[in-house]
Amino acid sequence: MDKSMAPVWEETQRVYASDTDFRAEGKLSFILDIMQHAADSAVADMGISLEEMLGMNMGWMLMTLDVKIGRPPRQGDQLTVHTWCKGTKGPLWLRDFRIFDGQGSEAVSARSVWALVDTTKRKILRPNVFPAEIQFYTGDSVGDNSEKVVIPQNIALTEAYRYQVRYSGLDNYGHLNNARYGDLCSDALPLTVFEKKQLRRFRITYLQEATNGEEMIIQVSPETSEGFYVRGLRENKVYFEASLDFDSE
Repeated sequence: MDKSMAPVWEETQRVYASDTDFRAEGKLSFILDIMQHAADSAVADMGISLEEMLGMNMGWMLMTLDVKIGRPPRQGDQLTVHTWCKGTKGPLWLRDFRIFDGQGSEAVSARSVWALVDTTKRKILRPNVFPAEIQFYTGDSVGDNSEKVVIPQNIALTEAYRYQVRYSGLDNYGHLNNARYGDLCSDALPLTVFEKKQLRRFRITYLQEATNGEEMIIQVSPETSEGFYVRGLRENKVYFEASLDFDSE
């Protein structure tokens, strides 16, 4: 496939040992990372790189993400990541992903909502401000627009641990990288959950950016019919809310 200016971006990614957990399966943060990389590459292919956007005080803010895992990537797999922008809704951009294994079977699918922001003023920008032409693709869709995670008020969450943002977690914008939230949520659960069950769905809504030195209280719920709920907060500031749904193996 000629990838130049193609509405569906395609790239490959091998799964290495450093990407996997104790079961030799790709960690949630790895899945989020390769999707983020593919999205950056797809936008760069449209005519503007991440570095150029930074120079214009522009950046992408991931608002909400819904990931479904059919077969977890495993060490040694050669994955193919497809991503496309399927349009805008008001000021928000809608992007889907499909990840295939080496046999061409779909392993992961995801839908996401992004905002283009002024990194200096912390202001959401209208899509027509973007300085390059984005080709929308409507020939495929993972599903309806992903909805915000809302933790029911009757669900009790307790503190799992505390996390302080440090150098290793920062992205180009000086905020905690989107993919690292996969680790924050996974670390909130007992290891026995991953020993006995398989993660099938992950949903997260990013509410506030976390910067260097900030400390989050990571809270987790008991398992519910919707899986485990996880929240990161500090005093009255909520950074994210997420849910992780498992199947018994």
